[in-house]
Amino acid sequence: MKEVQYGDIVLKVAELCKEANTNLGEDVLEAFRLALRKEESDTGRDVLNDLILNAEIARNEQVPMCQDTGMAVFIIELGQDCRIVGGSLNDAVNEGVRRGYGEGYLRNSIVGHPLTRKNTGDNTPAVIHLELVAGDGLKIHMTAKGAGSENMSRLQMLKPSDGLDGVKRFILETVKAAGPNACPPMVVGVGIGGSFERCAYLAKKSLFRPLGERHPQPEIAKLEEEMIEEINRLGIGPQGMGGRTTALDIKVETAACHIASLPVAVNINCHASRHKEAVL
Repeated sequence: MKEVQYGDIVLKVAELCKEANTNLGEDVLEAFRLALRKEESDTGRDVLNDLILNAEIARNEQVPMCQDTGMAVFIIELGQDCRIVGGSLNDAVNEGVRRGYGEGYLRNSIVGHPLTRKNTGDNTPAVIHLELVAGDGLKIHMTAKGAGSENMSRLQMLKPSDGLDGVKRFILETVKAAGPNACPPMVVGVGIGGSFERCAYLAKKSLFRPLGERHPQPEIAKLEEEMIEEINRLGIGPQGMGGRTTALDIKVETAACHIASLPVAVNINCHASRHKEAVL
C-alpha cells in the first residue's frame, strides 16, 4: 500500500492553483496560433493577438491572466492501493487552494451560501470529484473555472427519438445563446448519456482533455470535428466581434443511459482554458 502525505498534497495543490492562473497551457496557445492562421476578420485577428500577448505577460510576470481567477475544480484519480496519511484528502485539497490563492494574490470568488452570498475569503470550498481507480497512484487534475462561461452552460433531458440530430441542435443552440457572454473563443465540453448528474459531470470532465486531442472512439471524434466546424460557422468570433473563431475546440464524453432518456449537457469554458495536473 502506497502512502501519500497530507502535506505533499497541500503543496502540490497550491502550486497547481498558482500555475493554472498564470501559465496558460501550450495546447491553448497552439490553438490560438492555429485560429490566427485561419481567422479572416481583422478585428478577430487583433483579439487573438491580444489574447496571446496577455498570456505571455501573465506567464512572464506571474500575474493572473484574467480578473476571474475561477472556482477551483478538481478531478482526482485515487488508486485503490493508495492511502492518504496525516489528514483527509478533502482537507488537503482545500488547504492547498487556500494557500495557493493567498500566495498567488488571486481573487477569492467563492461565497459560502448561494443566497446570503458572503465571500468565504479564501476561495474554498473547492469542487472535488473523486474517481477510484486501479493501482497505487494519485493523480490530481485541476481547473480554475470562470463564471462568465459557466453561467452560459445548459443541460437538457432529450427524448431518445431526438437522436443525434437533436443533440447537435442543442449544442448549437447553447453556443449561439452564449454568444459573447462566454468570452469566446470558447472551449465547448459536452456530456451525452448517463443520468442527469452524470451527464453534467461528463461535460465538465471533457474540458480537462488537452485542446486538439480527439476522442479515442472514431464516431465521437467525427462528431467533435463536425461540431467544431458548425460552431465556427455561427460567426460569433473572438470576444463576439465576428469572425470564424467562435470555439477553439469541442470535447465530447459519453456514457450508458436509460432506454427512456437522452441527457445532454453543454459546459462552456472561456478562452482561458486553465487545466493543470500532477501525479504524487
